[in-house]
Amino acid sequence: MQYSEVFKQQMVKKLCPPGAISACSLANEVGVSQGTLSRWKRDAATLGTMTTKDQSNEPIEQTAPRRPQDWSPEEIMQVLLETAALSDKELGGYLRRKGLHEETLKQWRVSVNTALGKHQPKTRKSREQKAAEKQIRKLEWELRRKNAALAETAALLVLKKKVQEIWGDGDDDTSGRNG
Repeated sequence: MQYSEVFKQQMVKKLCPPGAISACSLANEVGVSQGTLSRWKRDAATLGTMTTKDQSNEPIEQTAPRRPQDWSPEEIMQVLLETAALSDKELGGYLRRKGLHEETLKQWRVSVNTALGKHQPKTRKSREQKAAEKQIRKLEWELRRKNAALAETAALLVLKKKVQEIWGDGDDDTSGRNG
C-alpha cells in the first residue's frame, strides 16, 4: 500500500521525541506494520532533515543527528563560524537542531586551532601556586632525608642486638686475665 509523504512524516514525528511512542504501539494504533514505521524513521534520519512545527506552528527544519566523524571539514568550519557569536541559549538550540553535543564542538575547535598552529594558551601560575609547589618539593625532600635516617637508625639497632647475642653483655661477672 502506498502512503503519502505527509502521512509518513506524521508517523515519523510521533516516533521522535518529545512525546515519542514506540513503533509497536503506533503500529497497533494506525494499522501500519512496525517494520515499515521503523524503516520510515530510519530513512528520515538517513536523509538528514525532517520538517516539524514549533510552538508558533511555523515549520522548522531539524537535522537528524550524525556522528562527528560523518561531518565534512567544510561543514565543521561552517558550524564553528556559525556558533562563534552565539549566546549559551542560542548555542543550545543550534546544537539541538544540528544534533551535536557541546563537547564535540569543543573538540572541533581544539582540532582546528591545532591544525592552524594555534596552541592553547598556557595558564600562568600565580606566585602563591609557585610558592606552594616549592614548599611541597622542600617537604618531600625533607621527608625522604628523614626516612633514610630512620632506616639507618633501625639498621644500627638490629646490628647492636646481633652483636650482643654473639658476644654477650659487656657487664658480665667474669673476671678477666688480671683478676
